[in-house]
Amino acid sequence: MTAQPIDHNPLDPEDILRRLPRNERDRFIRDYHSALEAAHELWRYRQLQQVLRLWHLRAVAYAQHDFKERAEQARVASAEVFTAAEEAIPGWARRGDGAR
Repeated sequence: MTAQPIDHNPLDPEDILRRLPRNERDRFIRDYHSALEAAHELWRYRQLQQVLRLWHLRAVAYAQHDFKERAEQARVASAEVFTAAEEAIPGWARRGDGAR
């Protein structure tokens, strides 16, 4: 048996749609259509790429078995799971509000 190349584009809209939970698919389609419309102007083509990357990452996150639990921990800033930026990033407290 010979090895076959993997023909997988993680930014393929159909693939992203298939991997998303049902309750997120309409939102993806709206974002995708909006970015696709904007991409008709050449200088806005990158917007389409950014939307596809963002939704690819969301699909990856939603696929994690503990996604809902971790999302809730992030929402409530669970101290048992997350470290405050002030503790983790040297000089964070000295940054101006514009840097955050």
